Amino acid sequence: MIVTRRIRCQTQGNNHVLDLTGRLAQEVAASGVRHGLVVAFVTGSTAGLTTIEDEPGLVADLKDLLDRLVPREAPYRHNRTEGDQNGHSHLRAALIGPSLVVPVEGGRMTLGAWQQVVLVDCDVRPRAREVVVQVMGEE
Repeated sequence: MIVTRRIRCQTQGNNHVLDLTGRLAQEVAASGVRHGLVVAFVTGSTAGLTTIEDEPGLVADLKDLLDRLVPREAPYRHNRTEGDQNGHSHLRAALIGPSLVVPVEGGRMTLGAWQQVVLVDCDVRPRAREVVVQVMGEE
């Protein structure tokens, strides 16, 4: 069985980190899948999905890391070509990646005690985001 759903959310941009764990858990439970996988994929090229402990200090550290690795002020060709100022946003999202897979056992995601699934919006402005969720496996 494969169940496809969508999670829609509003983000603030500029490395906004949004915890999606509860919403994904709801989709897994509603799917009826007991053993299988949940795949989450964020549409768009300036946001990514990962896992992290959703603790304020660690979230701030993640944002600082992205700022150091891919600085906003660097001379990105995308900014010249497209007239945008979000070349860094695309590169940050590419580093994080647009999707992740979590095993499902007993109808629940197999996340660690301090592990949450988060969306990181790297764009320069607030955005309406969509995460495609596919839960697949056995009932």
